[in-house]
Amino acid sequence: MDPFWRQFFGDRVYNQQIKSLGSGAIISPDGFILTNDHVAGNALEAIVTLTDGSQYNAKFIGTDATSDICLLKIDAKNLPYIRLGNSEDIMPGEWAIALGNPFGLFDINDKPTVTVGVISATGMNLGTDNNRYYVNMLQTDAAINSGNSGGPLVNAVGDLIGMNTLILQSQDAQRYGLNLGSIGVGFAIPVNKIKKVVAEIKEKGKVDRDFWTGLSILTINESIAKTYNLKSSRGVVVTQVAKNSPASKAGLLIEDIITSVNDFRINDETTLIGILQEYRTGDEVKIKILRDGKEQIHSMKLEKK
Repeated sequence: MDPFWRQFFGDRVYNQQIKSLGSGAIISPDGFILTNDHVAGNALEAIVTLTDGSQYNAKFIGTDATSDICLLKIDAKNLPYIRLGNSEDIMPGEWAIALGNPFGLFDINDKPTVTVGVISATGMNLGTDNNRYYVNMLQTDAAINSGNSGGPLVNAVGDLIGMNTLILQSQDAQRYGLNLGSIGVGFAIPVNKIKKVVAEIKEKGKVDRDFWTGLSILTINESIAKTYNLKSSRGVVVTQVAKNSPASKAGLLIEDIITSVNDFRINDETTLIGILQEYRTGDEVKIKILRDGKEQIHSMKLEKK
């Protein structure tokens, strides 16, 4: 609508279709396909190309932006599919193999690209991006590049242990908005989380997180840590507890310092919010707090408001 451009083009509006490439994995012989929400969750149309060159229009079964998991379905039978492993058994140092379609190379080769590395770390809490919460992630040095998102991360026997999702970019790439490819720090959603989300999408078409806590919190900084004589600035301080809320029923009070939820350590506000997304309405979580310098554990049930 800029007046300068309107003198040349008038009021014409040009619509351009944006195409995106990504990766995925067939997880059942009847054509269920796993990928990232940021790959296909907002797409108007999804076309799946198999390694034999055949193409299918995919049906959207459901997507969960919070966990960045999307489930598609193609109309086919007796397909080869990947076995789902167990991400609880994963140890840093074991082999990790990433498959996918980096930079659209599948269009040239008709085969997925394979890179090999190890599991560098588990339980990585990376915060949030576009309302997607990346917690409890697997870290790998197997090269993951643009287009690998949604592809499988497998172990040495070919079982799916994660879904390639994020890479850490160098400071220069972030500063100048460049995509310089893998620097050996990639992240995958663990398969046990995937199993849970996929089952809920198949059953309900969505993931139910319609709960509340009644907590207002603040990330601990150096000043707060000094005020409360804390040894570390990790954690959050409770600033408000709503009346008759799950937090109130759990016995949480203003000025409590929350340090962990179940087995997850809390670093800041984003971590706590992200960790709670791992749970569902009706779940009960154990919250470890510091009160008057002493540790306490409180049970809180996640209830609908």
